[in-house]
Amino acid sequence: MSQIIRRIGVPPSQRGSTGGGNCPDIFELADGNFAVIGRDATDSLDPDLPSDASRAEYERIVVVTRETLIRAKRDIPDV
Repeated sequence: MSQIIRRIGVPPSQRGSTGGGNCPDIFELADGNFAVIGRDATDSLDPDLPSDASRAEYERIVVVTRETLIRAKRDIPDV
């Protein structure tokens, strides 16, 4: 498993989270992939996946807030 090298975007505290209950986050990993902390919505969204999308049994559908992704945009590399 790869290591976290940096946060993408701002910390949850800068998005109004004062406790541990609302902390979506995005991290860049040493191998170039990204890790996401978000709300597990697999059970509710899995039936709505388009016919050309799939999910392996070990994968989960994770939701992050719009603000989390927008504030991470400037830190996401183009390549």
